[in-house]
Amino acid sequence: MTDHAPSESRIRIDGDLRDESPLPHIWSECVGAGRANEALRADWQQQFGEVVDACGFRYIRFHGVFHDDMFVYRESYGHGFGPNTPLASPMYTFSYVDKVFDFILESGARPFVELGFMPRELATAHETVFWWGAHCSPPKDMARWVELVTRSVEHWIDRYGLAEVREWRFEVWNEPNLVPHFWTGTKTEYFELYEHTVTAIKKIDSQLKVGGPATSVFVPDDRYKGEVEDRSAMHGTAGASDVDALDWRPVWIEDFIDWCAKRSLPVDFLSTHLYPTDFAYGADGRGVHIARYVDATFDDLVLLRDLVANSAYPDAEIHITEWSTSPSARDFVHDTLFAATFITRTYLKCAMLADSISYWTFTDVFEEGGAGLGPFHGGFGLVNEAGLHKPTFHAFTMLRRLGDRLLLATPNGVVTRNSRTSAVSALFFNYPDEMAMKALGTANSYPATRALAGMGPDRRIRHSIGELEPGTAFLVEIMDWEHGNVAEAWHRLGSPVNLSRTESTYLSAVADSLRQFTLTVPDDGVLHIDVDLPPWAVMSVRQAA
Repeated sequence: MTDHAPSESRIRIDGDLRDESPLPHIWSECVGAGRANEALRADWQQQFGEVVDACGFRYIRFHGVFHDDMFVYRESYGHGFGPNTPLASPMYTFSYVDKVFDFILESGARPFVELGFMPRELATAHETVFWWGAHCSPPKDMARWVELVTRSVEHWIDRYGLAEVREWRFEVWNEPNLVPHFWTGTKTEYFELYEHTVTAIKKIDSQLKVGGPATSVFVPDDRYKGEVEDRSAMHGTAGASDVDALDWRPVWIEDFIDWCAKRSLPVDFLSTHLYPTDFAYGADGRGVHIARYVDATFDDLVLLRDLVANSAYPDAEIHITEWSTSPSARDFVHDTLFAATFITRTYLKCAMLADSISYWTFTDVFEEGGAGLGPFHGGFGLVNEAGLHKPTFHAFTMLRRLGDRLLLATPNGVVTRNSRTSAVSALFFNYPDEMAMKALGTANSYPATRALAGMGPDRRIRHSIGELEPGTAFLVEIMDWEHGNVAEAWHRLGSPVNLSRTESTYLSAVADSLRQFTLTVPDDGVLHIDVDLPPWAVMSVRQAA
C-alpha cells in the first residue's frame, strides 16, 4: 500500500498529485576514517566537526582502537631509554581512546566501534599491514582478548552510560578474509573470535549490538570458499571477457550465518564492504584490475538483502561499513567531479537497500600507506589534507538537504519533502548517456581522469512542482566542470605538490564556488525548474532560508 500524507498536503509534480514514500538517508548514517590515533590530530577533529555539521553523519568507523599507539592494552611499561618493565598482570588505559570518543560524541555523532586490531603483546603475528604496522592476527590467548573487550565495553558504559552505548554498534574485526594482511588465521579462527567476542559483550548487556564479519568484497568465484584464499580459483575471473555476466556473491556471509545459527549465537547486524571493483590473479600470476558496471552496488545489495531475509537472522541490520568508487587510497578518481556524480547516483538508487552505506572516508588525513604525495593524490577523503572540499563533499551536503519523504524518483534525480517542516527539495545529476552502463574505473594520475570530461551530452531537467506558497524562494546550486571542481583548478596551476598560502586560499575559494541562482514560486503556486545540466553536473534545489 502506498504511504502518503493526507490529500490536502500532497504535492503536485508535473501535473499529477504525488504519493509519498520514505527516503532513508543511508548516506549520512555512517562515515569512515583511517585509524583511531589520527583522530587525536587537530586538523582531523576540525574536519570531522565540519562534515558532521554539513553532511549530517551520525556514526563514524575506523581501524585501530586497540592498536599500540592507543595504549589500551599493556603487559609492560617502558620508560623510553631502557627495556620494558613487565607488569604483574595486563593493565588497561583508556585516556587516548577517551579523547577520541569524547570528541566524537561532543560533535553530535557516535562511534561505530570496529574491535581491532590486536595489541602487539597479544598478537601471534606483527606488523601485517599498513605503514603504521597493524597487527592483524588471532590472539595468543583468547581469554586475554575476551578480557580486553570486556574491560573496554565496561569502561565505555561507565563513562558514557548504558543507554548511550546501546546505540553504538560493535563490529568484530575488519576484512578477515584478506589473509595475511588483515588476518593471519583461518576462516574458522575468525568465526571463533566472533563467538568469544559476541558472548563476552552480550554477557555485559544483552541489548548491546554486535555483528560481523566485515568482509571484503563480493567475488564471482570460490577463492574464499575454503579456510584461506585460493588464488587458483580466481583464474577464470581474471580471464573473463564479460565480468558483469559472472555470479558475484558476498564473501563469508552465508558461512558466517550458518556457523552462528548452529551455535545459537546472536547476530544483530551483518556487515561487509562493497567496492565496484575487484582484483584477480590469472594463471600466469599476473594481477588483473576489474571494474564492474555502474549498478554493481545495487545488484550486490539486492542479493544481500534477499540472503539475509531468508536466513536464520531475517531481522539483522545490514551495514556496508566501507564503500567508495574503489578501494585504493591512490585512485585519482576520488578527487574528481566524476566521483561526486557517481556517488549521488548510487546512493539515491540504493536508499532502501541497507541500514547504512559508510563512505570510505571523510578525510585525506589517512595514513595506511603513509601521507599522500601532494594535496590531490587520489585519497579517499571528502576533504583533502589541507581542508579543501572535494566535489564529493558537496555531493554529500546536497544529499543531506533532501527531505525524508520521496515525492518523485527519476533516473536522473529526486524530489522530496521534509516530514517535519514540509519543505520541498530536489537533487538532480547528469551521469552522461555516453557512459551507458560503465562505471568510473580507476586512474593512477589526475590527467588520466580527464578523459571522462569529454563525455556527453547535456541533460535537460524540466519539472513543475505545484501546491507551493507563492513568493517562496528556492536556492539552486550546481556543481559542474567549472564550478566547485577544485582538483581541476589545482591541475591548471601545474599540480604543485606543496601549496603556497596564496594557492591554498585560491583553491579554497574555487572548491566552494558553486553556481547559484534563485527561483521564486509565482502567484499560481507552481515552481518551474528548467535547467540544462552539463555532463557530470549535480544540482541541488531547496527552499531558501
